[in-house]
Amino acid sequence: MQYMLLIYEDEAQFGAAKEGPALQAMFGRHMAFAQSLGDARKGGAGLKGVATATTVRSTGGEQVVHDGPFAETKEQLGGFYLIDAPDLDAAIAIARRVPLVGNGAIEIRPLLAGD
Repeated sequence: MQYMLLIYEDEAQFGAAKEGPALQAMFGRHMAFAQSLGDARKGGAGLKGVATATTVRSTGGEQVVHDGPFAETKEQLGGFYLIDAPDLDAAIAIARRVPLVGNGAIEIRPLLAGD
């Protein structure tokens, strides 16, 4: 079954790490993690910051375009992995290994097409 691992972290944690050794170290940890998944990794990528987001919101048949994310949250979606795992327990075991800069969360969502 395929699962999406959605990585949520507070962008403020990256602060001065937008460039330099701290950010390079984080990228290195993600590259090593991605390699460790082997064939179980079906895709994934990091995302640019929420300041680059555009949201199309539909309400009552009308669509409005907003710059930035629609909702203010403490943690922002920063990236994702698409994995293949035999069951939710295996997906949880993989999600526990996703590198985080500090505090954060990994949301695990099964794909409908994976049923």
